Amino acid sequence: MSVNKVILVGNVGKDPEVRYLDNDVAVANFPLATTERGYTARNGQEIPERTEWHNIVAWRGLAKIAESYIKKGTQIFIEGKIRTRSYDDKDGIKRYMTEVFADNIQLLGRKSDNPASGDSPAGMTTPQQQPAQNTPTSNPAQEDTFLGNDETDDLPF
Repeated sequence: MSVNKVILVGNVGKDPEVRYLDNDVAVANFPLATTERGYTARNGQEIPERTEWHNIVAWRGLAKIAESYIKKGTQIFIEGKIRTRSYDDKDGIKRYMTEVFADNIQLLGRKSDNPASGDSPAGMTTPQQQPAQNTPTSNPAQEDTFLGNDETDDLPF
């Protein structure tokens, strides 16, 4: 058995680039920065903060959400899986790219913290507005829909 699962919380580095393929299938690409704080080791050595950049890919409904509500600077939570692909650049040199294919995206922070303009779509919420289980999903059975309150859920939030 194997598991390919990634969880990231960070800030979007630039506005998502959204393309529409055949049959109106949307795909969004954007960079996400995660930063580990710097610290001073016991021996006095200064360890600087370290920022990692991740290439995020969102498909279909999540791409449409990214297009409408995610902007540069938005803090988001992403669940997904790592995919690596290769391509030949213009000089014929093989290049490799590692991407995170998003399965779930949640906007974080207060509404005023997110530079995205406009109101949230019906059913989509930020943590300040509704419990955490109301989040966009890319479950194929519920494509382009949002999870609602589940009354069988015994979570305290």
